[in-house]
Amino acid sequence: MKHLGNPVEKQRILERIATLSQGDLPKWGRMTAHGMICHLGDSFGVPLGERAASMATGLYQRTLMKWGALYLVARWPHNRPTRPEMEQGAGGSPPVEFERDRARLVEAIRRFSEPGRRFEERLHPMFGAMTARQWLRWGYLHADHHLRQFGV
Repeated sequence: MKHLGNPVEKQRILERIATLSQGDLPKWGRMTAHGMICHLGDSFGVPLGERAASMATGLYQRTLMKWGALYLVARWPHNRPTRPEMEQGAGGSPPVEFERDRARLVEAIRRFSEPGRRFEERLHPMFGAMTARQWLRWGYLHADHHLRQFGV
């Protein structure tokens, strides 16, 4: 099962981020490539304790939805809503300078996936409490989902 704790999988995600260009067009959704970079950076900020996100969780999200998203569904569905604090054009970080924002995302992924990183105090806005392994799986799936959105 792919996750960002695996150095090979992490490197592949970082290589895909490196191939992304500002002019890449989405296959679905409204985000720009630059906006997606900022969205991912914001999202990794939550488990790193650098960004807050409102909770939208219930028993269904914390159990069946979490299990399905992390272990059952091969690819996440398109056009699912995100928390307002991560949404481009709402509360998400606005794109400023593409290369700087890309470097911020790469650094966030590196810190997020450091061996031995602990996540016990962090809650996922939808899935609630997650183990380190679940966070690392989520990180891979979220990055992969949005990179596929832009064909990389």
